[in-house]
Amino acid sequence: MKKIICIVTSLSVLNLTPVLSQESAAGTVHIVDSATGQSPNKTELTKFNLDFSGGKPGQLVAAIQKATGKPLNVIIMDKDADVQLPPVKLNNITVPNLFEALKAISTKTEYVPILNSSGFTSTATFTTGYEFTTLDRSVNDNSIWFFHVSGVPSQPAREKVCRFYQLASYLDSGLTVNDITTAIETGWKMQGYTTTPEISYHKETKLLIAVGEPDKLAIIDAALKALEPAKVKPVPAIEPNTGLPLKTVN
Repeated sequence: MKKIICIVTSLSVLNLTPVLSQESAAGTVHIVDSATGQSPNKTELTKFNLDFSGGKPGQLVAAIQKATGKPLNVIIMDKDADVQLPPVKLNNITVPNLFEALKAISTKTEYVPILNSSGFTSTATFTTGYEFTTLDRSVNDNSIWFFHVSGVPSQPAREKVCRFYQLASYLDSGLTVNDITTAIETGWKMQGYTTTPEISYHKETKLLIAVGEPDKLAIIDAALKALEPAKVKPVPAIEPNTGLPLKTVN
């Protein structure tokens, strides 16, 4: 009688669900459902269709909530709230699927020149883009997401210097201060500078005073060199009778 009871008990244990899986190499025991083969506490993510015409992150969140019929926990910083997201039209997706796709299409490599007091010297590489991330190890419909934008870091302000340019010879040749400064400013504009050095003309000394970054002040040097008055070689005196150069006696 005792033997029969033991057999019945063993069979009933085998039919229980969930059941224990075999012990792994690390010694961990996993609980699985014998009918589905999955963990009984695994959360299924809501699938939905999305037709988003593009817009800000907050507008995308609203579109997701409308499509799923559920609230979505997302934190968006003020500095990132105006980023423009592309149009999205997808079917049978989950929130993580969508966010992974947005990260992939926004990520790109930027090559930015690094400046020093002498001008461009090297190029730095930065990865830019935007993404929705979460700290949850097991993502579910109640996970909290964070919207983050990665951009090129702003470069520190460059050192400015002060230089003086004597304009007397240029003014004596017939040029005006406005002629000279207009040529300089045109050079800056064509170079594409959005900020330019400050320049001021000191009438009493005929000095052009400039304060700015050295590579931008180099435009002034180039302009003044191009505007230098032509140096006319002196014509030697001619001996009236012989037509030969007149000799001078020291």
